[in-house]
Amino acid sequence: MPTSQYSSSFGRLQALSVNFLSPALIQDLLKVKDVLEMVKMLQGTWYGEEIEKAASIYQPPDLLEVALNRHLVKVNKIALEASPFNGKNAVRAYLLKWDIYNIELILSSKNMGRTITETEPFLVSSRNFPAGISAGNIPHDEIKIILSQSGVEAAVNHLLKYSYGTILLQYIDAYQKTSDLGPMVAGLQAYYYQTLIESLRFFQGDEGIIREMFRTEIDKKNILNLLKGKETNADKSIVGKHVVGGGGIPVSELMDMYGVNNVLEFVNRIENYFPLGEAVVQYRNTGSLVDFEIGLDKFINNKFVNKLKNIALSIGSIFYFIITAEHERENIRRIAYGKRYNISTDRIASMMMINE
Repeated sequence: MPTSQYSSSFGRLQALSVNFLSPALIQDLLKVKDVLEMVKMLQGTWYGEEIEKAASIYQPPDLLEVALNRHLVKVNKIALEASPFNGKNAVRAYLLKWDIYNIELILSSKNMGRTITETEPFLVSSRNFPAGISAGNIPHDEIKIILSQSGVEAAVNHLLKYSYGTILLQYIDAYQKTSDLGPMVAGLQAYYYQTLIESLRFFQGDEGIIREMFRTEIDKKNILNLLKGKETNADKSIVGKHVVGGGGIPVSELMDMYGVNNVLEFVNRIENYFPLGEAVVQYRNTGSLVDFEIGLDKFINNKFVNKLKNIALSIGSIFYFIITAEHERENIRRIAYGKRYNISTDRIASMMMINE
């Protein structure tokens, strides 16, 4: 039997996987009193190098955010380099999500008049990888230039050298009239998922679960946008501009569901697709839509992500490594958020994403 082209990738990423934080260390992070203590504890882990580099400029909590984001860039670069030729296109397409994330963050900051220093720590980019694709397609220096633009229109014009600018330009007239970034964001998301799903060719035959996972991700984003709209009683015609196609639930069905009276009725309508009973219980206590986001994330993790490691000699192992790194970053961020706002340890623990 010939050796799989993914054998080398699997071996390299498996060796690096020992650096993921242990459950015991996660529990220790939950017990500390503040973000500063979290930073000190993480200095002894694979986040230590980025913490040390960022410490000369930033203080907690921004220090932790910067270190986490730069570390993620490094991990993504390693995963991309470890991918065999046939898998690189799909991994690149997936990593475009960080371009989209950065662009949305920059446009939102311009729309709200925030300063560069308020925005930069949250960008997923790193000057350590100024060339080539690491977190996304736009290098760090270019991100800094876009961030320095005077407003939304100037940022969009600078993005015209990338495919994103052409997409955003379609919505600039509407934005100038309404100051609503929603259609721009939906346009970027539609482009991203179309590119991603098209990149997953069945060249080995076991990528079906990955395609289904990303279609479910589209459903998740659509549902969260509709829940936000329902919470604020937004008009159906406005909310519809924030919904993208390509998911498992047809857009027409989602928009029909939007006709219900309130958030809980909407959640009840999607029960056949996403059982969110635990999230409903939490929402009744908190009134926060974050509970539904966490519920959707856990559903996707349990149904798809945990299965990726079982298709080891395939692109599944690479996505499992990348997504596990993302979950670890998000877990640390949620713990830090909880410490800053005095959220109980049990509540923070309930928000964690754990891969089995």
